[in-house]
Amino acid sequence: MITETQFIIYIENQQESAVFYSKLLQLEATLNVPGMTEFTLPNKTKIGLMPNAGIAKIITPALPNPQSGNGIPRCEIYLMVNDVEKYYTNALAIGAKNISAPENRNWNHFVGYVADKDGHVIAFAKEINNQ
Repeated sequence: MITETQFIIYIENQQESAVFYSKLLQLEATLNVPGMTEFTLPNKTKIGLMPNAGIAKIITPALPNPQSGNGIPRCEIYLMVNDVEKYYTNALAIGAKNISAPENRNWNHFVGYVADKDGHVIAFAKEINNQ
């Protein structure tokens, strides 16, 4: 039985990313030690930030060093929120790169897309019927 879900994204600068994600998620880190920062979301879900250099020690040479992928979209964090425009505007104000302004999508969600400085795509979404 799975009891908790954690997604870990690889980042270049842990301190900068921790500040960015704290402001983005409007949460304080629940763990922030050298090599890992975690944010706890609802429903026992966590987002972890791990420096490229740290994970490279574990996965190379079996896999490429994540450093070589910086700036290339490697994941999407899709967050269901109560106010898409608020989160989207906040993300841009704290330095996220604009990808696609919020709009109704054909999968019945109103979604806006941004990217963090490492190229990870972040979506803020809300069901259209609940607007």
